[in-house]
Amino acid sequence: MRCFVTLALGAVLLAGCTAAPVPGPTAGLSTAAATTSATPTRTPTASPSWTPAPTPAITARTLVKPLAGRRIVVDPGHNGLWTTALNRQVPAGNGFTKACNTSGTAGGDYAEHAFAWQLATVLVRQLRAQGATVVLTRPNDTGSGPCVNVRAAITNRARADALVSLHADGNTAPGARGYHIIVSSTMVGGAAVERASVALARALRTELDDTGLPRSTYIGGGTAIHSRSDIAGLNLVRVPGVMLELGNMRDEADLALQRSASFRAKVARAIVAGLTGALA
Repeated sequence: MRCFVTLALGAVLLAGCTAAPVPGPTAGLSTAAATTSATPTRTPTASPSWTPAPTPAITARTLVKPLAGRRIVVDPGHNGLWTTALNRQVPAGNGFTKACNTSGTAGGDYAEHAFAWQLATVLVRQLRAQGATVVLTRPNDTGSGPCVNVRAAITNRARADALVSLHADGNTAPGARGYHIIVSSTMVGGAAVERASVALARALRTELDDTGLPRSTYIGGGTAIHSRSDIAGLNLVRVPGVMLELGNMRDEADLALQRSASFRAKVARAIVAGLTGALA
């Protein structure tokens, strides 16, 4: 295996890794989205090798920078440039395959990939200010890729303390708005990683509730946390990870917030606070 290291936005970018899916035990909070494919029989696996990273020693530096010594992967969803090559099927975990990547949704002329990238740039700066080392899964908002399975491999290669994948939704139902946090019920890291991911989701929810964006009105039953088995970027990671659907771009109220730089900065602060709480 070979990986290439570059710098982007003052953060480390790892690319060129590959990962092989390994089924893991199931753990979830709400019913996964329906699919047209039958769920394959899962074979029990050995105990997961993942263990929580030790809490960094408390020093004068960590008292000022609480995420010092922590490594966070930030995944800005989708890509600035879509090509037909992104239609090819790649491993998605849990015995499934899916498209390498998609173009994402949009609210009018405001694309999900642009929202995710703009939020990521603010989040990277705030995480670094708190002492974290940040790994980005893509270097800019003009390129194409990487595939969803490669993004998971980047996370695993980084030996991250946590993965946060940034997205927005595109639900067309009347009145559908608000944020929700997706966790995987079939992570290759096993049950311990699944439990840690749920704990991370809860810590993030506590902070996101104060951003002015309501909990989802259409997913999660008011909990704002939704368990799925078809998200490659979560299924294939061996460390705690979540996908944040930060509002519905088809709702005018949510879209107005997403377009606001001050709102994106507030969301970034909430994510930093949630990560700090979960990793303390």
